[in-house]
Amino acid sequence: MQRADTRVELDRALAGRTGGARVAFVPTMGALHDGHVSLMRCAREIVGPDGAVVVSVFVNPTQFGPGEDLDRYPRTLETDLEACAAAGVDVVFTPSVDEVYPGGLEAAARGVTVDPGPLADVLEGASRPGHFRGVLTVVAKLFGLVRPDVSVFGEKDYQQLALIRRMAADLCLGVDVVGAPTVREPDGLAMSSRNRYLDTDARLDAVALSRALFAARAEAERGAEWALSAARAELRRTHLVDLDYLEITAPDLGPAPEHGPARMLVAARVGSTRLIDNIALDLGPSTGRVVEPAETTGE
Repeated sequence: MQRADTRVELDRALAGRTGGARVAFVPTMGALHDGHVSLMRCAREIVGPDGAVVVSVFVNPTQFGPGEDLDRYPRTLETDLEACAAAGVDVVFTPSVDEVYPGGLEAAARGVTVDPGPLADVLEGASRPGHFRGVLTVVAKLFGLVRPDVSVFGEKDYQQLALIRRMAADLCLGVDVVGAPTVREPDGLAMSSRNRYLDTDARLDAVALSRALFAARAEAERGAEWALSAARAELRRTHLVDLDYLEITAPDLGPAPEHGPARMLVAARVGSTRLIDNIALDLGPSTGRVVEPAETTGE
């Protein structure tokens, strides 16, 4: 495995991997866990043993808003490099902020950025203004630096995945954007680098997000309102969950269908930590009035 800290080193690391070998790219912000490793394995399956798998580790400051966790976001580069090596990654790109944003962040703010469009104004975008402009801009930069044939992203960040797919298609970037399934802990909690923020009580309550999603899936054949009601009942069982949004949309994040394939997305603050999750649903036609599940104390 080769490590590249600069654009020049990245070019050098990739220079010998021409001649038709495909390049698969997995962008990350580090603090790697088994969910990230699953993306690397997916990338390897796509390009095969003769292709190249490139992983970037870069905490992108432009996607964090005021008061968010940029300064305390976990940085675990040495263990990240070990995880990449164990997963058979060929090149790890670990640039500095100045390497990605030459001239610094003030110059970058005056420069060209990617307008994510109206899809960035809902759900996560409504709660985190400017977030997806920062995400798409840095991903476009990384695509330009790595020049991959395919890039793999996790479905846990579902809105991000949808926007990156749209950007790659609309801007004719020539990158096939692949979504890989969410990897979960044994109790159902979606794996996330931010899970390490959770204290013991918050970790127990955080499972309410996935419980809510799976409860919604179990009721989905009765229609969207039944699914939403089941999810809300699960979320009410915990005292540390402060709900931001819980919505059902079409798979492309458009308006929810009356029936058929759909997506439920949830975001909540659990203790002091903000978490997101989502799940695919198959909605049946509405069966009429919803009977709210009885509330429980969780005891």
